[in-house]
Amino acid sequence: MADDRVITVRGDAELVARAGHLFAGVRSEFVCAARDLDTWSQPEARRATLRRMPVEGGFRVRKLLTPSALAGEEARRHLREVAEYGGHVRISSAPLPHETIVIDRRVMILAGADGPGPREYTLTASPALVNGVYALFEAAWDSASDLDAYLGRDAPHLDAGGRAILRALGSGHTDETAARELGLSLRTYRRRVAELMATLEAESRFQAGLRAGELGLGG
Repeated sequence: MADDRVITVRGDAELVARAGHLFAGVRSEFVCAARDLDTWSQPEARRATLRRMPVEGGFRVRKLLTPSALAGEEARRHLREVAEYGGHVRISSAPLPHETIVIDRRVMILAGADGPGPREYTLTASPALVNGVYALFEAAWDSASDLDAYLGRDAPHLDAGGRAILRALGSGHTDETAARELGLSLRTYRRRVAELMATLEAESRFQAGLRAGELGLGG
């Protein structure tokens, strides 16, 4: 890709067709910033992350994500795998300015806004653009928390009943149905939900589920 070129593609398929070789050609560093793992969902990006770990010859992988990436057990498992293979994963409590992949500090892929229709991606090797976004990544990286530290911070203890309530909240059932399946009265179920939200410092049931996902408490 010429240094001054800026290419825009639409959709995952076109991204892979135009940029798949970039993932395969990583030489020294692969950095990724994303709200969650759905942003870069193609297997080429996943393989680029894991294919050369543990770290060899100075090659390193860094992934920077928001807490939304920890909402599902499969996502948490993947990120733990990245860390176990020698990659570095951090969680940013602040919104990320860009969802991006930077390869060897020479090529950047920038994800456009998520919305209806195929997502747009911008590819460029312009040193000014790459270095500017890389500097933003570094600033966000420095203020983020390591994955293990984030997952382990202030983790509340939940007994089997609390975990059952969490599963009920994620099931989509009405309170009446969930209470009946758990063998609780409706009043007791709702009291337990309120207590659980307080324990997780959540202002809504959705936040309770998200916070539980961050801490790995939903299973």
